[in-house]
Amino acid sequence: MGKCCSLHTARNFSHLGTTLKVKPFGGASHAKRIVLKKVGVEAKQPNSAIRKSCVPSDGCLNSIEGNDDILVAGFGCKGHAVGDIPGVHFKVVKVASVSLLALYKGKKERPRS
Repeated sequence: MGKCCSLHTARNFSHLGTTLKVKPFGGASHAKRIVLKKVGVEAKQPNSAIRKSCVPSDGCLNSIEGNDDILVAGFGCKGHAVGDIPGVHFKVVKVASVSLLALYKGKKERPRS
């Protein structure tokens, strides 16, 4: 590496290697986690619903239990919240190594553990 010749290159060099510190999954697109508890989040005004979490499809929240292994993906643009759901930055993709979409459509069942 040579000497920086402009301010733009100096800024690029200063931010080199900070991706793993800033991004929530360390630069990865998905992460595997364990459910500790389910928490309800109230929607912003003028809506009055309670969003449990960002679980796609209606009723898929019932298939998630405590101490389940889940696969989580990012939800908003650059890790920000979406719509009227404050503080929810991730969405659930898989529960116990089974896709939530397959559980919702009834193509697969949860494995017994």
